[in-house]
Amino acid sequence: MVWTGTWVAERLGVELIGDEELPALLGLALRRNPKRAHLLVSSVLGKHVPQRPSVVYGSGLRLGRRVRELLGDEAAARSVVLGYAETATALGHAVADGLGLAPYLHSTRRPVDGVARAGGFEESHSHATSHLLLPEDPKLLGGDGPLVLVDDEFSTGNTVLNTIRALHERYPRRRYVVVALVDMRSAADLGRLDAFATEMGARVDLIAGAAGTVRLPDGVLEKGQALVAEHEGPGLARDAAPAPRAPREAPVRVELGWPTELPDGGRHGFTTGHRERLEAALPAMAAAIAGALPARVTPERPADPAAPPAGHRPRVLVLGFEELMYAPLRLGTALEDAGHDVRYSTTTRSPVLAVDDPGYAIRTRLVFPAHDDPADGPGERYAYNVAGAGFDAVVLVVDSAADTPALHAPDGLLAQLAAHIPRVVLAVVPSYAPTVRVTEVTEAPERSSMLPEPLRGPAFSSYAPEEVGWLLQDLSDVELEAPTEEREEAIQSGGAHYAESLPVEYQPSERYQELFHAALESSAARIARAVGTVTETVLAERSARPVLVSLARAGTPVGVLMRRWAKARHGLDLPHYAVSIVRGRGIDANALRWLAAHHDPADVVFVDGWTGKGAITRELAEAIKEFEGFDPEIAVLADPGSCVRTYGTREDFLIPSACLNSTVSGLISRTVLRSDLVGPDDFHGAKFYRELAEADVSEAFLDAVAARFDEVAATVDTDVKELLAADRTPTWEGWAAVERISEEYGIHDVNLVKPGVGETTRVLLRRVPWKILAKRGADADLAHVRLLAEQRGVPVEEVDELPYSCVGLIHPQYTRGATGADGKAVVSQ
Repeated sequence: MVWTGTWVAERLGVELIGDEELPALLGLALRRNPKRAHLLVSSVLGKHVPQRPSVVYGSGLRLGRRVRELLGDEAAARSVVLGYAETATALGHAVADGLGLAPYLHSTRRPVDGVARAGGFEESHSHATSHLLLPEDPKLLGGDGPLVLVDDEFSTGNTVLNTIRALHERYPRRRYVVVALVDMRSAADLGRLDAFATEMGARVDLIAGAAGTVRLPDGVLEKGQALVAEHEGPGLARDAAPAPRAPREAPVRVELGWPTELPDGGRHGFTTGHRERLEAALPAMAAAIAGALPARVTPERPADPAAPPAGHRPRVLVLGFEELMYAPLRLGTALEDAGHDVRYSTTTRSPVLAVDDPGYAIRTRLVFPAHDDPADGPGERYAYNVAGAGFDAVVLVVDSAADTPALHAPDGLLAQLAAHIPRVVLAVVPSYAPTVRVTEVTEAPERSSMLPEPLRGPAFSSYAPEEVGWLLQDLSDVELEAPTEEREEAIQSGGAHYAESLPVEYQPSERYQELFHAALESSAARIARAVGTVTETVLAERSARPVLVSLARAGTPVGVLMRRWAKARHGLDLPHYAVSIVRGRGIDANALRWLAAHHDPADVVFVDGWTGKGAITRELAEAIKEFEGFDPEIAVLADPGSCVRTYGTREDFLIPSACLNSTVSGLISRTVLRSDLVGPDDFHGAKFYRELAEADVSEAFLDAVAARFDEVAATVDTDVKELLAADRTPTWEGWAAVERISEEYGIHDVNLVKPGVGETTRVLLRRVPWKILAKRGADADLAHVRLLAEQRGVPVEEVDELPYSCVGLIHPQYTRGATGADGKAVVSQ
């Protein structure tokens, strides 16, 4: 029998050392993760490797019985079992069943409206780290009995320490028990648990099914990443499975008869009473499923030496869904008890390399879109070792929240399964909704380091929820606006930073609105061409499935348009988020932590509208140095300053989204960073101007540009081919021009020189302008600039030698007594 870790071990020099049964329990695989390249793949967990349900369930039951022996019945009856999402939800359930006397709760990454968090914690090495605790009864975690924490693998101990520390602050107790299938701590980590227990003043015991360690040679992370890149290219392969066959029959839905008000799992708590009700109902539910399975398999089968002969009992896979592991596991054990040949595994969020080799743990991979409307936005999901495994039937078990059109779509999971397995049966478990909705938990203050999920429209912004997730906090109820003149004086005097307040939202006149719509009509095709060019460049050079992260707010309409282009031209459903970056203070570090927790940083592409002199380009490069894996290069629609390599054009032309403020950016304000509003664990803030809905043209702008995609497609293909072959090294000529202008006009501060159409517009809308420099002959792109200058009494000076269409000069050393070049006070209108 070949050990399923051989392929990785031979190529990376990884060694598995410990109990002799470890090779039978664990294989090795590789993943695209900047924190840990290798993945220990359990053969008894039922996540990545299909296994007999009795083996999976029995592994947890035995651990639970050992916990009961350790604690004794009295302490066991006062204990609570906590499992980790998503991998250990069924394992924790099984441990609770083996213990027999305790309620069970598992963490979740699915927030539930109306149910408050009773805590949260971070899992440092995971693909997705943020865990929520959402018990229906907030007192579930409040007792003083032992807390039993269950995970599949105990490696560094960081996850357990984070959990205990977060919960101990809120619900202190004297005893904890850590349970894992395998204890894989290194020698350096072995003493941490005892030292931590002493620090906390509590007892911490550890129970594991087997023990050992993984010996990693120097440079294994880089070697692993290179090996993944070698086998999958710049992005994850779309599929890694045998060639699909034409589906022979449509998926069949079976009604389970799930007991009313019985929780589907431990997301909100699962008591011993719930367990008794489930046990009583399992035989009938298994019989309902069995009725949809073939009695015996007799059709002609493909030539496959591993396939069972004709006339055999059908080989059935019960496939669970992410955190929904326990219900499908118990349905699988009931089918097995009834005499069926059953294996069990579940889908997952975690991207892992698939290699069809007997010495590798992940032989095949099915890739499909998320189908439960996840809070962190759309993304890929995976089913491993399902295709090509000789299954005659698959029973897919999902909860009702995941029974969506995406599940039934042509590229959805059901279609993927039907293309590889002759019979597909769908069983839907009702998603449990707590009857007692908790609005506030008052036992102790919340000090969790949990970061919230992104804000989405229509609750925050007028964009559709799938268009963008805002990694911001909503400050809509806070009074932040100040008159432009007061803000300018405070900023230039050093009394305030520009990000500590907001300008009063400019309300365009009828004449100005007419100019906007005229500009949009005349430039939509030009913008569409730039959108297509920058998007295709990103797909060709940066990632095959990039995660778009726009710099709020000017970059956000561009990010939405890039997402629309990728969808229209390639069928890609790209994640898109908006984050805050503040000149002089850097990017939102918590937003980067959230991104690193939910996506591979190597796939993140930062997006902005345009470059001026390149200040934000430099700011970003400096800000992300402390974060591993992120590429600092920004992709922009227009790069007139020659500051980046990835752009749609280097011409300085009018982008109509620069003409307005929130009303062309989803009704979201510029971002805010103020110490009394934004704490160390908070995202930067912004406001949603719901009251400006009647003036909102955000969707109109997007639709007008997207309508030109087909028209410019051929031109984009030519542009991209030429760009990819060209030398696009930034020359920073824009920065040099700004320095020259700053000195020539006696300003002596490059921050007060704003080059380009977009930046000049911002000066006129938000700051106190001194004068506008306009390139002679650039009238076509400057009509709105001239109108704004006229409205504010700001002179426009024609200039011959200018690398931009225009440059806005902020009044140097501004006070409210300062005057413009015409000798009159410059005021907002």
